[in-house]
Amino acid sequence: MTFLAKVYIKARPTVSDPQGHTIHQALRQLGFDSVAGVRAGKYMEIRLSETDQDAAAAKVREMCETLLANPVIEDYEYEVLGIDES
Repeated sequence: MTFLAKVYIKARPTVSDPQGHTIHQALRQLGFDSVAGVRAGKYMEIRLSETDQDAAAAKVREMCETLLANPVIEDYEYEVLGIDES
């Protein structure tokens, strides 16, 4: 069965976010004065074949913990959806 994992990775609130700060400043310079702050992150879509949704979720969690997210400074969330290939 094929699954689509949507993975969201963001810096922990206590970690400085220079990219988010730069985007915030640029938005304010463009006239978006109501923007109070920006935190930048990463979004990934991963297609994988597994026997069931629990197995797919376990693989995605393992991917996040071993490569995709830095557990010292980043948090991650994901959702795993079944894909209808018919």
